[in-house]
Amino acid sequence: MEKRLFQSHCIFPTLDIEKTADYYRNYLGFRSVAYLNTKEPHICLYRDDTEIILTRSNGQKVIPNRTLYGYGYDAYFITDRQKALQKEFEDNGVNIVKALIKTDYHNKEFVIEDIDGRWIGFGIKESQVKRIKNKRTS
Repeated sequence: MEKRLFQSHCIFPTLDIEKTADYYRNYLGFRSVAYLNTKEPHICLYRDDTEIILTRSNGQKVIPNRTLYGYGYDAYFITDRQKALQKEFEDNGVNIVKALIKTDYHNKEFVIEDIDGRWIGFGIKESQVKRIKNKRTS
């Protein structure tokens, strides 16, 4: 039996919470639930087992990690179906900044840029791909 001790969520502050939510719905296939009339207004975005929580940045511009620190993504989602996902995003007009590659750290991944300039990676360790394929065939 596999234990799942953690599930994760990303929290993305944004200048225009509704515009960002629309982008994630229309381009990336998320569904959204708005909690805008709460003490801490936010919108939850859902796709598969992933949740992103959008919050208001109170007028502060979103600064991606690569701008702040010289490199790095702002989020990374695990998937073993990168080819299909990349194709879906390309068909929807999403900006693919790094097409599907095998990295020097043994991941198979691609990277998009969202409406706020965040770079989001979609990938998996090569060793995990083999385990998933074996599970599917057994």
